[in-house]
Amino acid sequence: MPAFNRVILVGNVVHTPELKFSPAGIAVCKASLAVNSRVKKGDVYEETVDFFDIVFFGKTGEAVGEYVKKGQPLLVEGRLKQERWEKDGVKRTAVRVHADAVQFLAPRAAEGTAPGAEGMTQ
Repeated sequence: MPAFNRVILVGNVVHTPELKFSPAGIAVCKASLAVNSRVKKGDVYEETVDFFDIVFFGKTGEAVGEYVKKGQPLLVEGRLKQERWEKDGVKRTAVRVHADAVQFLAPRAAEGTAPGAEGMTQ
């Protein structure tokens, strides 16, 4: 039976990513992404927000941990991974995105800024 597990998300980082290193020295960076969408209910569009936990590994994890801050827009491509563990005798599960690639996106232009200047920093 064929299988396909791929996800692409574009959203804003909820909190500054947390970078740690495994005992083997591999970078593991965790972040959450808020993804907005609009749903039509009758004649009105309603804004909804979904939150996704993302895990970045290796050089990608190091780059995200060093350069990404809260509120920054990102494009993340990866796969869904169900993680299982037990805490205090209670079995727990979570579905997270294990990122294969990330693209840093320029924030929206603030009012009064010149076109094309939105990605510039001082």
